[in-house]
Parts: sequence; C-alpha cells; structure tokens
Amino acid sequence: MLELGRLEDLPADYRAALTAHNLVPLWPSLRALLPPDAPRPATQATHWSYETLRPLLLRAGDLTPIEKAERRVLVLANPGHGLERMQASAAIYLGMQLLLPGEWAPAHRHTPNAVRMIVEGDGAYTTVDGEKCPMERGDLVLTPTGLWHEHGHDGDQPVVWLDVLDLPLVHYLEASYHVDGPRQAVHPGRTDQRYAGAGVVPSPMFQRDGAGRPYPVLRYPWSRTRAALEALAAAQPADGAVQVTYVNPETGADVQNILGYHALMLRPNQQLTLPRRSPATVFHVIDGAAELSVGDRLHAMQMADTSAVPGFCRVTLRNPSDRTPAFLFVADESPLHRKLGIYETRD
Repeated sequence: MLELGRLEDLPADYRAALTAHNLVPLWPSLRALLPPDAPRPATQATHWSYETLRPLLLRAGDLTPIEKAERRVLVLANPGHGLERMQASAAIYLGMQLLLPGEWAPAHRHTPNAVRMIVEGDGAYTTVDGEKCPMERGDLVLTPTGLWHEHGHDGDQPVVWLDVLDLPLVHYLEASYHVDGPRQAVHPGRTDQRYAGAGVVPSPMFQRDGAGRPYPVLRYPWSRTRAALEALAAAQPADGAVQVTYVNPETGADVQNILGYHALMLRPNQQLTLPRRSPATVFHVIDGAAELSVGDRLHAMQMADTSAVPGFCRVTLRNPSDRTPAFLFVADESPLHRKLGIYETRD
C-alpha cells in the first residue's frame, strides 16, 4: 500500500498558514477516514448487567426526585466512544429509566425517535399523541419523532424500561432539540387493539381517523410478539433462526426510519451464528438467558441484561438452558444503513 505523507512532514509555517485559513490537508488522515477493506469502529462489544445496574438505578430514585430529573435515566455508555458521549454505538443511545409509584414525567416532544422496551414492573403507562399505552414487561412502546409523550405510574412498584433512541445521529446532524408541553388529554381506543389481527388491517375507506398515519401502532404487546415467535418456531426447522421484526402494519416497513427493532427466540440449547453485517446491534434479554460471543469475548447474559456489538463482527448466540427458550429484543442500525446504501453482509 502506498505510504502517504504525514502532517509532521510539512513545514511549520505551511501548517500554520493552513490553520489560519481553516484548511486541513487530507492525505495525512486519509487512511483513518477510509481504512482498507473494512471500517475501524469505535464501538466496542460491551455488556451491561441488570443485576449490577438495578440497585444503582433504584438509588437514583432515592437521590433525585423526578422533578429534578424530568427523566430519571442511567445511560448505557459504550467505552469505545467515551463515557461522556453517552452512546452505545454510532447511531444508538441506550438508557435504563426508572419511574416510581405516583410519579409523572412531564410531556415533551423531540426530534430523536425513541422506543421503550419494558423491563420490570406494572402500573405505568406512556401517553403518546393522546393515546394511553400500558407498559407491561416485554412490551415495545414507540415515541416517534415530533410526537408528544409523557410517562405516569398508577401502580405500587418501581417500573423500569430500556430507552433506545437514534439520539447520537440526530445530535451529530445538529438537529436535536425538545419542546415542553402540557399534560395530554387522553382519547379513547388504542392502536394495538385496532391492528391486533396478524395479516389483516382495518380498511382505510371506513376509518374516520388514524388511517394513513406515519405510525399507526404505538404499542406492540409482548404477549402477541411472544406468541408470534412460538408459532414461527413450530413451523421452522429445529435448527432454524426464529426472529420477527416490528413493522408498520399498513406498509410493512420498519416501525421507525433510522433504527430497526426485532424479537428473537432461541430454542433450548440452540446456537445461532449471525451473518457479519455492517450495522451495530444491541441485544437485550427479555426472558431466559443467552451467551453472546463476539470474537474471543463471551458475555453471559441473564434476564434484563443488555449488550452492544459493532458492525462487521462475528456474533454467536447460544441458549445455555436445555429446558426453556430464551427471548431477546434486538435493535440495530439497519434501516439507516439501507437508506444510505451502505448496508452490507459478509460471510
């Protein structure tokens, strides 16, 4: 490979003149910007143990009232990007959020897209654009870009959920902001009930409202997603992959524009080697346990644990139980990569 000139090879007065005019020579940094053969991601394979995280999150509830936090969150920060950057990958932000009984996290809307994967507890809800969405373990609740949303809690136990946002990308694009708003008036009906039947949707000609909205469903109940996975597993070969994707039921497209969301089932003792893909991926255990191997690193994931892995790496998942299946929530950057034309799969 051709050896390129270095910055220190240039005379000091020339470098100073470039700096004075806000100019930078490309060739000393060309290999860093365009490395040979494959990217050199800053994202590191990282594992966050819920057993370790949970007491720290509950202590945050004692230390900081919701009025002082607005959103009481511990960010799952990837050390490869630096903890101060508060990102799990180039485009994914992760946070564990706590809401205590009787609390209300006020309404706002923002440019980043967000989803909530419910980790534990019941009695909480998220109101999105006037729709009150119950939050039960394993549910996926969308709070898309620009929609008003707030969180409330009518139960008697702490509720925790995993926030997944495209915040790093939106912030990088200098397009990230929020707007505060008043408490929302709740309208009757829920979109998850309207679109409860697999393979069928309400006929648009008879819909007075809601049809044709960019986000026709705001809550995906875990009970239905798990049933779909189990039905798929029964129809698949015993060693086949069992995964479903959260989609817009009217279009079949990903539920949001930048990040993709999926649910994966591992049969007892099943081992699954994933293709090497360009997008970074996040794995979160909803039920059971899983062993996640990335190169020579092994993450033993228990229920509610979360891991992030960079793109282009070999990932193997294994269910260590010989009796019960494991269920994982998966988030990745694949919609973004496809839209940019850079999505890639390697053997």
